[in-house]
Amino acid sequence: MRSGRVAEGTALSPRFPPWVVAFAAQTFLIQAITFVLRPTAIYRAIELDVPAAWLGVLGASFAVVPLVLAVGAGALSDRYGERPVMVVGGVLTLGAACVFWLIGDSVAGLLTATVSLGVGHLLSVVSQQALVANRAPRTHYDAVFGHYTVAASAGQAVGPALIVLFGGAQTIPDTDTIFASTVLLSVVLLAAAICVPSSGQRAEQGTTSGSVRRIMARPGMLRSLTVSCVVLAAVDISLVYLPVLGAERDLAAGTIGILLTVRAGASMVSRFGLGWLTGRFGRRRVMTATVALAAAGMALTPVPMPTVLLGIVVALMGLGLGAGQPLTMSWIAEATPAGLRGRAMSLRLTGNRVGQVVVPSIAGTLAGVAGASGVLALTAAALGAVCLAARSIPPPTSDDA
Repeated sequence: MRSGRVAEGTALSPRFPPWVVAFAAQTFLIQAITFVLRPTAIYRAIELDVPAAWLGVLGASFAVVPLVLAVGAGALSDRYGERPVMVVGGVLTLGAACVFWLIGDSVAGLLTATVSLGVGHLLSVVSQQALVANRAPRTHYDAVFGHYTVAASAGQAVGPALIVLFGGAQTIPDTDTIFASTVLLSVVLLAAAICVPSSGQRAEQGTTSGSVRRIMARPGMLRSLTVSCVVLAAVDISLVYLPVLGAERDLAAGTIGILLTVRAGASMVSRFGLGWLTGRFGRRRVMTATVALAAAGMALTPVPMPTVLLGIVVALMGLGLGAGQPLTMSWIAEATPAGLRGRAMSLRLTGNRVGQVVVPSIAGTLAGVAGASGVLALTAAALGAVCLAARSIPPPTSDDA
């Protein structure tokens, strides 16, 4: 295993090399594309009169194939470097955008495009997180992963704004135009991925035997993965079922687009100060408090209220949801030796994909009975449960020299 850590001057530090711009653009764009395509696919499904229970299947299809491929993607990143995996992710994302645009007028087309988008997103995110873990200094993980996820949150905030731009005053936006615009964004995404160099920290063949068991055996790993899984599932639920809630209550698509943008923007704000917060209060306390805030916001969202007050509640939910992902990333990166971090991040994403398959599937069944309000209430209860789990996560340990 190559053990030399890249110097801070070439890492994600105040002295930014030119490739960091491409990395930030790639991070921003994969989230922007994903977070506009997924709700737009739901709106297209509503246009096609797809039953409510099938909306959960459509949401889960984003994660089914990536669930199988996640660990292998991390192994490829460890073995061959982050850039090749990132480029393939860009190609698949571009393909998904084209399928949405050209044959997204059928359920089969929507499912095919959503699966391709899910795999492209997975490969992009695995390679991004492995690159950050391998290049950033260990003592700055919370701050650096916070800044990395700020770029992701910016994409999540800007993506839904395209819904507002293209028909936000209508209940159903102009889905054709939105799909076409993402094809252009995906071309830029692929170009940015090509410009990002690998970290150079790769696992040599034969040195990673039993690596998955080795990673999972670390104290607190399962609880950390569970917190990450449920928090991301909650983000997915908000992405899929806020549009459904809006349709049930006859809210304009533009209003829902603004609410999704507010949620993502609040998540971005919460990530700016993570380094300071964890330094002052500790990672475990910050994680517990933010998950509790997310649970409270999610529980209040279905309650009938004025739109302005709903925006405030969604913002509080976003503040809570924003911190969970970077904190679990930094905990896992710190607990894992160099050369295995791609695999560790892929295990985290595997857990996330389990949540993205199981929770929307249950939600789709529940939606047929209790509607979007019941789905959001169930998700709030799940967040409350993992809030208790977060309290018992121990400090990370690593055998990395």
